Amino acid sequence: MLRPGGEGPGFFWYPACGPGFGGTHGAGRPEGPYGSRMRRARNPSGPSYEAAPDQVRAMSKRTTSKPTPGRKTRPNVTILGVGQMGLVCASLLSPDRPSKGGKSDAAASVILWGHSTDEAGELAQTRRSERLPGYRLPDSVRVTFKDADALREADLIISAVPVQFTRAVWTRLRKHVPRKAAVVSVSKGIENGTLLRPTQVIAEALQDDPDAAARKMAVLSGPTIAAELARFLPATMVAASDDPEFAQEVQRRFSTSWLRVYTNPDVLGVELAGATKNIIAIAAGVLDGLKVGHNAKSALLARGLAEITRLGVAMGANRDTFFGIAGVGDLATSCFSPEGRNRSCGEALGRGEKLEAYLKRIPSVVEGVATTRSVIGLARKYKVEMPITASVHAVLFDGMDPIEAIGRLMTRELKGERVG
Repeated sequence: MLRPGGEGPGFFWYPACGPGFGGTHGAGRPEGPYGSRMRRARNPSGPSYEAAPDQVRAMSKRTTSKPTPGRKTRPNVTILGVGQMGLVCASLLSPDRPSKGGKSDAAASVILWGHSTDEAGELAQTRRSERLPGYRLPDSVRVTFKDADALREADLIISAVPVQFTRAVWTRLRKHVPRKAAVVSVSKGIENGTLLRPTQVIAEALQDDPDAAARKMAVLSGPTIAAELARFLPATMVAASDDPEFAQEVQRRFSTSWLRVYTNPDVLGVELAGATKNIIAIAAGVLDGLKVGHNAKSALLARGLAEITRLGVAMGANRDTFFGIAGVGDLATSCFSPEGRNRSCGEALGRGEKLEAYLKRIPSVVEGVATTRSVIGLARKYKVEMPITASVHAVLFDGMDPIEAIGRLMTRELKGERVG
């Protein structure tokens, strides 16, 4: 049986299936509850289907029931991006997510937007993605590639778009973003050229009226390997915002019996920590690829934390942030997890694989690669010495052999230990 995946043009039909991992989906040509009058989506060769025009008109409005007195209505949440974090956020906010009392009372009406008609169509039909093997998108989540339909009634927008594409996506979507909609960024990186953080890029792209009330904006970050979150394994995150009440709202919205969310007013520190740890994770992977041992990796983490903390303090961030969940917590996970994309990239380089070849064969974006260029720029701008970051940059972009990079780090001038 198939259920309607949403209303309006661009929303897809999909098979009825539950959230999480495992299970199968129905095979054969889809037939909706309004009969078998289905037609292929815009791409004739694609696997997805959308409703015929008369069915679209019948479903042109979001079906919402009148609120019961004393009962809260579900907010409308739009998630931008169908990568690993976009998929995980969809599960976290879905009414289908497990909770102590059954279904979650903090759940939302969730729409997942993807820029690719092919990828969005396949995800809508199969509820699966090669970006997160074994994962199944919750039955209640709607999938679309249509901009206006995704954002028309959004109360909260989750930005899960890779940082180097964030500006283009938000510029494209700007005219459809409701003025009332709050924004939460879960992306980690620094934009090339501008050296801006994700929330800064989004704010610039939206071009909100400077005389109007400021849009609520937050960042959600921490040690969050997507595959583990999708399996509901225990984890922690940090919600940072200049608006304390909104940070608490995000905290309540994302917290579950297996995910504990803290708040932090240091938006700069949380975003910078999430971006820079990816560079250190690439270096950690290089050490794994070279099999140089645990001593070297532990030293890398300690000295890596020292240099990203120095940069953060120079930029005005709170030093304590780098010794919390968003800092050392995320750094440790990224450097040790075999599923970490940045560490895995570094490991491939340590084994002798070329960067270009590696990036071509994987389905996900390795944020730390582009971010390395940006952080080198920040280090120069704020006159902060970052030898590990400089070595990673040399390996990635200057053709330096990883063994030579390690040798240069080990033979630097001897000095006293300084952290931050």
